[in-house]
Amino acid sequence: MNDTTADIRPVAVDLRDERLRVRTGIRGTARGALDRFRSGDLGVFPVVAGLIVIWTVLQAANPTFLSSANLGNLAMESVPVGVMALGVVCVLLVGQIDLSVGSVSGLAAAGMAVMFVNQGWPWPAAVLAALTAGALIGWFYGQVFNRLGVPTFVITLAGLLGFLGIQLGVLGERGSINIPFDSALVHFAQTAYVPAWLSYLLALGAAAGHFLSGWARSRERALAGLSARPLRLIALQSVALLALLEFAVWYLNRARGVGWMYVAFVALVIAAHYVLSRTGWGRTLYAVGGNAEAARRAGINVRRVYTAALVTCTTLAALGGVLAAARLASANQSSGGGDVNLNAIAAAVIGGASLFGGRGTAFSALLGITVIQSISSGLTLLSLNSAYRFAVTGGVLLLAVALDSAARRSRVSHGRG
Repeated sequence: MNDTTADIRPVAVDLRDERLRVRTGIRGTARGALDRFRSGDLGVFPVVAGLIVIWTVLQAANPTFLSSANLGNLAMESVPVGVMALGVVCVLLVGQIDLSVGSVSGLAAAGMAVMFVNQGWPWPAAVLAALTAGALIGWFYGQVFNRLGVPTFVITLAGLLGFLGIQLGVLGERGSINIPFDSALVHFAQTAYVPAWLSYLLALGAAAGHFLSGWARSRERALAGLSARPLRLIALQSVALLALLEFAVWYLNRARGVGWMYVAFVALVIAAHYVLSRTGWGRTLYAVGGNAEAARRAGINVRRVYTAALVTCTTLAALGGVLAAARLASANQSSGGGDVNLNAIAAAVIGGASLFGGRGTAFSALLGITVIQSISSGLTLLSLNSAYRFAVTGGVLLLAVALDSAARRSRVSHGRG
């Protein structure tokens, strides 16, 4: 009796159901990941695989594409729309949509330029005012949606047209305001690059942060009696991440290096990922997007969550508009126009955020905008006009949505909903 008892190993609480398969160790974790993949939980694999294919094709067509200079420029160009896409991810998580991110970004850029250049405000005050205006727009959207029941599709479509008109009025007859090149704002967006030694330290810090975060998460789950990733796997992943980041930094430093604006964008994505995955507020977004009625019955203030998601989206849209104006050293009638609006939404969806709500991460914005900017940069190097870029981006977007829909049906059929 004692020998039999001694051979029984404790099983994690979430694996005690006989219908669940126990996965322990690195091999067990790998098998569990493979099972999830087969059931439709694809993660970032389709995006990463697609990005590798795109880079391979574009490099074969033009050897300049993967040069350190072009990749550094690609990273900086992706930041403004990438920030907007991060806000779109938050709205998609709750199963809603914002079609006005381009117009909001253009209005914020125009307002910031007027206050900074024409009115003589310090640039931090002008930027803060633009972000505040963006937040107020999101709050207004939330009130109309919650109190009147107007779909966000209609509300934000009206905002797209309305705020474009206000933007034209703010810019006046000249239609353009140049931002001084010697300002700190333009320097940050155009010519501020991280010193080489510091970029290596930042890469080391990112890998160390990944290890500490994974270890803390694993320890929390183990103390709660839940299954947890083995420490060896976390260490292996962190070492692989360190090698990848150090190589990327070394390669970019062969040219101008890593721009501070891109570092700030990545830091914003990491912070957003932490908020979405490790805080109560972030979990409420997933809960409402997964099933709003169930979330309401669980005691979540669903209306407040919708408003918070919309405020976050429009605030980040305003920030993206400010960065775009700083990057161009100008705010004009075309700011936030063209394909900016659709690219921000497409980046979130291509990166893995589901149009059905409840699925996606902050890294969806980073991955998605990298795909879109890679297509744009590659086709520009090939001297192809915008028609090809629109067609290719549209095809990639359609493929991403079709894949998401198929994966969703697969998850439902396997009981993973």
